[in-house]
Amino acid sequence: MPDTPIRPSALTRYEDWPDYAVRHRFTAASPAAQELADTLGVPSVTPDLGYTVHSETVHDDVTTSHMSWQLGFGPRTSAWFVRPTRETGPLPGVLALHCHGGVKAYGAERLVSLPGSPLPDNKEVHDGGALATWMAQQGFAVLAHDTFMWGSRGFGLDTLPWRTATAVNGQRALWRESGVEPSAAEEYNAAAAAHEETVAKAATLLGSSVAGSVAHDDLAALGVLATLPGVDSGRLGCLGFSGGGGRAMVLAALSPLIRSYVVTCMMTTFGSLLPAYLDAHSWLLHSPGLAKLGDWPDLAARSNAKVLVQYGMADQLFPEQGMRDAHHHLLENLPTRYTGSLWQEPHVFTRAMQDEAAAFLAATLKPTPSGSSPAPDLTRTAS
Repeated sequence: MPDTPIRPSALTRYEDWPDYAVRHRFTAASPAAQELADTLGVPSVTPDLGYTVHSETVHDDVTTSHMSWQLGFGPRTSAWFVRPTRETGPLPGVLALHCHGGVKAYGAERLVSLPGSPLPDNKEVHDGGALATWMAQQGFAVLAHDTFMWGSRGFGLDTLPWRTATAVNGQRALWRESGVEPSAAEEYNAAAAAHEETVAKAATLLGSSVAGSVAHDDLAALGVLATLPGVDSGRLGCLGFSGGGGRAMVLAALSPLIRSYVVTCMMTTFGSLLPAYLDAHSWLLHSPGLAKLGDWPDLAARSNAKVLVQYGMADQLFPEQGMRDAHHHLLENLPTRYTGSLWQEPHVFTRAMQDEAAAFLAATLKPTPSGSSPAPDLTRTAS
């Protein structure tokens, strides 16, 4: 225990969060969305949110703008807007939602490729590509932003809260025994992993949740995307892998602006997580009171958007039966809006899966002669 009798702040950079969360509650457009918002404790988004463009680069047939905006609490949000250089628009807009991955030192930066800037080590880069940049090359206007707890929106952990420090000191001892010299990012990620429990406690005290605070940031980013030049605000979608997929489903359930979305490797039933898979997931999935509204796949029924769910049948984070049960549940309850795709893959977002996701969003967001969704691949959707 540190010698000082004064406990350090457990909410550094977020000292204004408690007052804002208590005083500002999100007002949804439908009773179903409001019930979810109230359960998650989603704070309202600052109206007429402005943004600043800091830089712009042109490379690989895309134009990437580094942006930022200030929300009602916490540090300023960094984001990247990527669109095809030769397209004049208006284009369908897609919000690319980064995963959890145990990597909080970086957020949306993991989804964007910039000349001369190596991608941070993360689980979302597959087959050599960055998702937001690649999606823009497919003809979408893509916004990727840091969300609550990640990257620019991270907590200040230079001075560690005591409980967090105890966990980090244990990790440092393991590093020393193994002869490992951790990077600054690895040090931060270890601290942020231990600190997430403290953030969840704070959110509970405020009548909120980690998922609700993340949804606040995602709703704000969606509002920004709808106002960006060259974006058709009537054709908006989102997609995400792992925790980003869960964020996509919550966002679609909260906002009618989302016309279609993709959930990759983030679908199962609540019951299947008990007892062995409880420690496989973060507070993004385990929101207090959420089960009172139904099962995890039932969140999709709170949206009118079309949804593609991609399952990794060898996913080490979800039991196969839980994924199959969720798939059949969605087939029965959302027959006209749901497409399920079963892949013999672990917890990954491969290029082939990205191709399918882009095709789905293209068909559901871009005008087509028939206006229909793509037919599912029967080799992966069979029971």
